[in-house]
Amino acid sequence: MSTSLLKSGLWATIVTGLLAILILLGSRNLAHLDAALVGYLFASLFATFGLTYRYTMWLQRPPTAMYWRRGWRVFFRSGHLWRNTAEWFRRFFRGFALNIFIWKRGRSRWAAHWLIMWGCILASAITFPLVFGWIHFETLPGNFEWYRAYVFGVPTFAFPIDSILGFVTFHGLVWAAFLVIGGVMIAMRRRMREHGAAAVQEFGEDILPLILLFAISVTGLMLTASYTWMRGYAFDFLAILHAITVIFTLLYLPFGKFFHIFQRPAQLGVAFYMDVGAAGGQAVCRRCGEPFASRMQVEDLITVEHQLGYRYELPNSSVEHYQWICPRCRRSMLAVAQGALWESARAEESRASALTNAMDPAGFE
Repeated sequence: MSTSLLKSGLWATIVTGLLAILILLGSRNLAHLDAALVGYLFASLFATFGLTYRYTMWLQRPPTAMYWRRGWRVFFRSGHLWRNTAEWFRRFFRGFALNIFIWKRGRSRWAAHWLIMWGCILASAITFPLVFGWIHFETLPGNFEWYRAYVFGVPTFAFPIDSILGFVTFHGLVWAAFLVIGGVMIAMRRRMREHGAAAVQEFGEDILPLILLFAISVTGLMLTASYTWMRGYAFDFLAILHAITVIFTLLYLPFGKFFHIFQRPAQLGVAFYMDVGAAGGQAVCRRCGEPFASRMQVEDLITVEHQLGYRYELPNSSVEHYQWICPRCRRSMLAVAQGALWESARAEESRASALTNAMDPAGFE
């Protein structure tokens, strides 16, 4: 077994073990763990192991490892920590809270992504603490109209069941479901109407995640409708159906498109890396003499290519390496090379034709 596999397995075991310990402590030795949510609990532990394993494997890839190390060094460099921290919050707010980078690609695409993202964040913030036993509610002694919230077994605030706070709190998953369903509908409409999106979509990567999110939201709303307006009709069946959709989604997390949720924050480090590279020395094309990228980025790219086993050195040349050529000159060099090959093929064809005619004088008129 390779070192990377052992390292990833070790990290996944450690993180999953730490989560299990936090669950044990937060639920006061499982005293506040809801037995009906045990299936969700084990699925969450499996998802944690799978996500940590895959994330660690991803971080060990030479390109990702280079960006990861450089990003942290750039962020914590001397004299820039406070400015970088303020810039991090600004970029986090614009890039993640508002999804400005998706707005630039289209308003419907932004709306779908924003609704789904915040619906999932809200649902996760409510569901996982409840599943892990970190939060639970109890009625006040002698007053069944009031609830008190317990966080990690510590009593906190109390509120009446019929209050606005109680209504908002106990229907948080309903609001999350409405957000997700709206986002899924917009995303499905885009995939059905826009030919560009339909041409590149795959069922496992594009359609299945939307189906899972829609199924979780709809079955959750059906549970609410059952105990609110239908006196619990078919509640057991709906609870099992909802559990199946949630557990399947949790098991799918490390393997499908949802994994990009955990990859995306690393992009902030890349942004800092690009800022420092742009402010530093620029790489000048060795063919046309024009700057085209940061020198740090080109040097890191050459290092990563060596780690991957690719060699693009140009011996006996002032260029030294293919990466010191700008993209425009690369396209020009490709066109020149293709033209030379075409001319060579035409010349060879002409020589072959002349030789054939020379060997067959009868072919001349």
